[in-house]
Amino acid sequence: MFYSGFSGGDARTADYTLVSAGLTNHAESVKITYDPSKISYNQLLKVYFLVAHNPTELNRQGPDSGKQYRSAIFFANDEQKQAAQEYIAQLNKSQIFDKPIVTELDPLKSFYQAAAYHQNYIVHHPSDRYVVMNDLPKLAKLQAKFPDMYSK
Repeated sequence: MFYSGFSGGDARTADYTLVSAGLTNHAESVKITYDPSKISYNQLLKVYFLVAHNPTELNRQGPDSGKQYRSAIFFANDEQKQAAQEYIAQLNKSQIFDKPIVTELDPLKSFYQAAAYHQNYIVHHPSDRYVVMNDLPKLAKLQAKFPDMYSK
């Protein structure tokens, strides 16, 4: 299960208009609840780094720019932090990317769920220009790289 929302700031500024304008410390985020017997945290890290976004872009993701679009992992515990640190080190050592990874690792203080309109956006707006240009190619990449994790 996943939810779109915001992390890194406080409750009073967890509002899409404020966050997208860059007026908060929040990053647009996704909260993922998963069953470790079905998928591991390391598998989630692989998808995050190899499919979901470009971890070498500082304060930018695709056409969106600003600190609210930074590459960040908000870890829930020391095990998640350590796993993320080790995976980033492995990726940097393998030089899979042509630039260094700039992903921030920050403790999860709070997650604020975005409004219902933003949940499952791709399902409700499959023809939206942003979805077609940015999200559908990522789904195709997920299906190609990790076919066992992909389901419609």
